[in-house]
Amino acid sequence: MLTDCLYQASASAHGGREGQVATSDGTLHAWLDLPVELGGRGHGNNPEQLFAAGYAACFLSTMKTLKNQNHPPLPGDASVTATVGLAPRPEGGFGLGITLAVSLPGMDPKRARALMEAAHGACPYSRAIMGNVPVHLSLA
Repeated sequence: MLTDCLYQASASAHGGREGQVATSDGTLHAWLDLPVELGGRGHGNNPEQLFAAGYAACFLSTMKTLKNQNHPPLPGDASVTATVGLAPRPEGGFGLGITLAVSLPGMDPKRARALMEAAHGACPYSRAIMGNVPVHLSLA
């Protein structure tokens, strides 16, 4: 467990992938449904979408904080698109695979890649899954 925790978020799920999730403070409430590709109706969000949204936002925020540590400032229209894939694992069960497509318009590609790599080493989401989930970094 973290010591000197600065912030905690809490969310509850009911009904699993065909139910709902909500944060304890009431700011997020989402109905869940299996995607069509997994036999669902696709009428709600799914855990992979929610993870992708959180990871993309966290990764972009990490890049913004690194600009003060010998990295150039981000372009105003910088963005990150996280794609989270769900697939069966050879040893059984399911696993995730992630691609982070980073758009840094106008930034030198070599500096952009260095910033992406630094962010991947510092982002809390990247650190949480490091060694467990393959993450591919792509400069869009």
